[in-house]
Amino acid sequence: MNIRRIAPNEAHALLDSNEAMVYLDVRTPGEFELGHVPQAVNVPVAVAGPGGMTPNPDFLDECNARFSKDTPLIIGCLRGGRSLRATGALLGDGFTDVVDMRGGWDGELGPSGEVTFAGWSRRGLPISR
Repeated sequence: MNIRRIAPNEAHALLDSNEAMVYLDVRTPGEFELGHVPQAVNVPVAVAGPGGMTPNPDFLDECNARFSKDTPLIIGCLRGGRSLRATGALLGDGFTDVVDMRGGWDGELGPSGEVTFAGWSRRGLPISR
Protein backbone atom coordinates (compact mmCIF):
# COMPACT_ATOMS: atom_id res chain seq x y z
CA MET A 1 0.00 0.00 0.00
CA ASN A 2 1.40 3.36 -1.01
CA ILE A 3 0.84 5.99 1.69
CA ARG A 4 1.28 9.64 0.78
CA ARG A 5 3.11 11.60 3.46
CA ILE A 6 3.21 15.38 3.70
CA ALA A 7 5.07 17.89 5.86
CA PRO A 8 3.22 20.02 8.43
CA ASN A 9 3.54 23.16 6.29
CA GLU A 10 1.84 21.38 3.39
CA ALA A 11 -0.89 20.13 5.75
CA HIS A 12 -1.44 23.70 6.93
CA ALA A 13 -1.72 24.94 3.34
CA LEU A 14 -4.20 22.17 2.45
CA LEU A 15 -6.35 22.94 5.50
CA ASP A 16 -6.36 26.65 4.59
CA SER A 17 -7.20 26.08 0.93
CA ASN A 18 -9.83 23.32 1.19
CA GLU A 19 -12.64 23.73 3.70
CA ALA A 20 -13.72 20.11 3.16
CA MET A 21 -10.30 18.91 4.41
CA VAL A 22 -10.34 17.42 7.92
CA TYR A 23 -7.36 17.05 10.24
CA LEU A 24 -7.86 13.79 12.15
CA ASP A 25 -5.72 13.70 15.29
CA VAL A 26 -5.28 10.08 16.40
CA ARG A 27 -3.57 10.82 19.74
CA THR A 28 -5.18 10.10 23.10
CA PRO A 29 -7.70 12.64 24.43
CA GLY A 30 -5.16 13.72 27.07
CA GLU A 31 -2.53 14.45 24.43
CA PHE A 32 -5.11 16.24 22.29
CA GLU A 33 -6.14 18.51 25.20
CA LEU A 34 -2.54 19.72 25.62
CA GLY A 35 -2.67 21.29 22.17
CA HIS A 36 -3.83 20.45 18.67
CA VAL A 37 -4.32 21.72 15.15
CA PRO A 38 -7.27 24.16 15.02
CA GLN A 39 -10.57 22.44 14.14
CA ALA A 40 -8.96 19.00 14.46
CA VAL A 41 -11.17 16.00 15.17
CA ASN A 42 -9.84 13.56 17.78
CA VAL A 43 -10.35 9.82 17.31
CA PRO A 44 -7.61 7.86 19.12
CA VAL A 45 -6.08 4.98 17.19
CA ALA A 46 -4.70 3.58 20.47
CA VAL A 47 -5.90 3.71 24.07
CA ALA A 48 -4.07 3.42 27.36
CA GLY A 49 -4.44 0.05 29.02
CA PRO A 50 -2.88 -1.73 32.00
CA GLY A 51 0.05 -2.90 29.87
CA GLY A 52 0.51 0.38 27.98
CA MET A 53 -0.99 1.52 24.71
CA THR A 54 -3.23 -0.93 22.85
CA PRO A 55 -5.11 -0.52 19.54
CA ASN A 56 -8.49 1.17 19.85
CA PRO A 57 -10.91 -1.56 18.71
CA ASP A 58 -13.50 1.10 17.81
CA PHE A 59 -11.20 3.30 15.68
CA LEU A 60 -12.56 2.35 12.26
CA ASP A 61 -16.18 2.26 13.48
CA GLU A 62 -15.80 5.80 14.91
CA CYS A 63 -14.20 7.07 11.70
CA ASN A 64 -16.93 5.49 9.56
CA ALA A 65 -19.59 7.09 11.77
CA ARG A 66 -18.01 10.55 11.41
CA PHE A 67 -16.73 10.63 7.83
CA SER A 68 -17.73 9.43 4.39
CA LYS A 69 -15.20 7.29 2.56
CA ASP A 70 -14.30 10.20 0.26
CA THR A 71 -13.78 12.84 2.98
CA PRO A 72 -10.30 14.35 2.49
CA LEU A 73 -8.36 13.52 5.66
CA ILE A 74 -4.94 14.52 6.99
CA ILE A 75 -3.90 12.14 9.77
CA GLY A 76 -1.60 13.27 12.56
CA CYS A 77 -0.38 12.06 15.96
CA LEU A 78 2.50 13.00 18.28
CA ARG A 79 5.55 11.94 16.25
CA GLY A 80 4.24 10.13 13.16
CA GLY A 81 4.08 6.44 14.09
CA ARG A 82 0.44 6.14 15.11
CA SER A 83 -0.73 8.34 12.24
CA LEU A 84 1.09 6.17 9.71
CA ARG A 85 -0.65 3.05 11.11
CA ALA A 86 -4.01 4.86 11.20
CA THR A 87 -3.60 6.05 7.60
CA GLY A 88 -2.92 2.48 6.48
CA ALA A 89 -5.95 1.22 8.39
CA LEU A 90 -8.23 3.86 6.86
CA LEU A 91 -6.98 3.22 3.32
CA GLY A 92 -7.40 -0.53 3.90
CA ASP A 93 -10.98 0.13 5.03
CA GLY A 94 -11.84 1.91 1.79
CA PHE A 95 -11.20 5.58 2.57
CA THR A 96 -9.96 7.16 -0.65
CA ASP A 97 -8.44 10.57 0.17
CA VAL A 98 -6.14 10.08 3.17
CA VAL A 99 -2.64 11.46 3.74
CA ASP A 100 -0.27 11.07 6.67
CA MET A 101 1.41 14.13 8.20
CA ARG A 102 5.07 13.42 8.92
CA GLY A 103 6.40 14.49 12.29
CA GLY A 104 2.99 14.73 13.94
CA TRP A 105 2.39 17.35 16.60
CA ASP A 106 5.92 17.41 18.05
CA GLY A 107 8.38 15.82 15.62
CA GLU A 108 10.27 12.70 14.63
CA LEU A 109 13.11 11.78 16.98
CA GLY A 110 16.50 10.29 16.25
CA PRO A 111 18.20 7.55 18.29
CA SER A 112 19.48 10.04 20.89
CA GLY A 113 16.13 11.79 21.30
CA GLU A 114 17.01 14.71 19.02
CA VAL A 115 14.34 16.09 16.72
CA THR A 116 15.14 14.99 13.17
CA PHE A 117 11.95 16.29 11.52
CA ALA A 118 9.97 19.08 13.22
CA GLY A 119 6.26 18.55 13.73
CA TRP A 120 3.38 21.02 13.60
CA SER A 121 3.94 22.75 16.98
CA ARG A 122 7.72 23.13 16.52
CA ARG A 123 7.18 24.91 13.20
CA GLY A 124 5.17 27.72 14.79
CA LEU A 125 1.96 26.81 13.00
CA PRO A 126 -1.40 27.78 14.59
CA ILE A 127 -2.49 25.76 17.63
CA SER A 128 -5.62 25.35 19.74
CA ARG A 129 -5.91 24.24 23.33
